[in-house]
Amino acid sequence: MLRPRGLRIPDRETGSDCHDDPNRPLSIEKGLFVQTTHPTGRRYTTEVRVRWSDLDAYGHVNNARALTLLEEARVDWLFTEATLRGATGLTGGMVVSRLAIHYKHSIGFGAPVSVSMGVVELKSVSTTIDYLVTAESKISITATTQLVPVDPVNWRPRRWDTAERAFLTEYLAG
Repeated sequence: MLRPRGLRIPDRETGSDCHDDPNRPLSIEKGLFVQTTHPTGRRYTTEVRVRWSDLDAYGHVNNARALTLLEEARVDWLFTEATLRGATGLTGGMVVSRLAIHYKHSIGFGAPVSVSMGVVELKSVSTTIDYLVTAESKISITATTQLVPVDPVNWRPRRWDTAERAFLTEYLAG
């Protein structure tokens, strides 16, 4: 994941802030953004329309409704796009086991927001997705979710099948 402009990240070794280089990649560790040395992988980007009902009394997207924007983008990617590319098992059952969200700028009503997603970590029974939500050319939200595939009959965790793993690997940060 590329660093949003203005985001300061402590260097793990020195404790000082890293430079504000937007091309310097990030990864996720324990829900926090940390420095990595690998270039980012492929990302899926979609637009999500902000609805009037998403706004709060102050005229910007309510913090809880921001999660709905992430969900709609994730459904477009992991249900629609994945199914078109043969990874049909992703629609069978999946739960969010962890969520971290950072609000950078408020989002108002108007043009759709752009949501960019990539895979930060891919394990045998979970994956971590990172999100960059851009509104009016500003990164407004950064977030991560840990997803766990489940068996739709008993709702117990299951392993990714071959097609799911191949699809997610395409978006895995390098």
